[in-house]
Amino acid sequence: MAIETLPESSLPVTRPFRVKFGFLTSTPIIAVATICLALIILMAIFAPLLAPHDPLLLTPSQRLKPSSAQYLLGTDAYGRDLLSRIVYGARISLVIGLGAAVCSIAIGLLIGLVAGFFRWVDAVLMRVMDGLMAIPAILLAIAVVSLSGASIWTVMVAITIPEIPRVARLVRSVVLTAREEPYVEAAISLGTSLPKIMWRHLMPNTIAPLIVQGTYVCASAILTEAILSFLGAGISPETPTWGNIMAEGRAYFQVKPSLIFWPGLLLSIAILSVNLIGDAARDALDPRMKQREGK
Repeated sequence: MAIETLPESSLPVTRPFRVKFGFLTSTPIIAVATICLALIILMAIFAPLLAPHDPLLLTPSQRLKPSSAQYLLGTDAYGRDLLSRIVYGARISLVIGLGAAVCSIAIGLLIGLVAGFFRWVDAVLMRVMDGLMAIPAILLAIAVVSLSGASIWTVMVAITIPEIPRVARLVRSVVLTAREEPYVEAAISLGTSLPKIMWRHLMPNTIAPLIVQGTYVCASAILTEAILSFLGAGISPETPTWGNIMAEGRAYFQVKPSLIFWPGLLLSIAILSVNLIGDAARDALDPRMKQREGK
């Protein structure tokens, strides 16, 4: 008696993942965080229009000036407009934060898919990831920047490398669970190509946790860039970044605390806003949270 096999088209396919952005205004504090982050993003995009002066223009005769009509937040030790440097600094922070999140997720997703699906390479890949996670992220970033030179792309790579193992382990855990599902085993038995199995059946299960993880990576990258710049191991000092502004203002803190206060305030608001949005996304995308709320 011949055994009838089901065609591949009859296998269930994971539904396309759709993000509903209602969680961005789910509570008043999340709504405030969304507005704050949106304003910072708009400030970075329209920095050339919002900045009243050239952030790199040196005017020694105007050094350490207090707030005035010409310089709303005053000037730094080199006579550069503090407001203009803070506005342009938002660009560097957001580019590095978003770039590190995208790169770490892309690379970590690939490693996690391979490690979770192919058992024979799982142990090797995870031992490499464990080795990277054993090195403190700041020390690894400082080493990479010291060897390659200070630039935006070098700092982004240095921040991305420590985040890859966390993303890879997250994706691996999701794939290990999804691989045991009957529809995945059926697809394998029918001879479905591996790229098709990963694309149609495994990747959709990783999107929700990756969105949440991406927000945490973004916030961590923004903070790490500021720390590297503050320690003098980040982007070149003349480049306007929040970390560089605070590093330069450290020597003049008692004379003019605003050199550290304003960039530090924006840095704190940006990181806190991203983390709050990440928490809201986790609650909205986690099915267990929905079941507890009776949705």
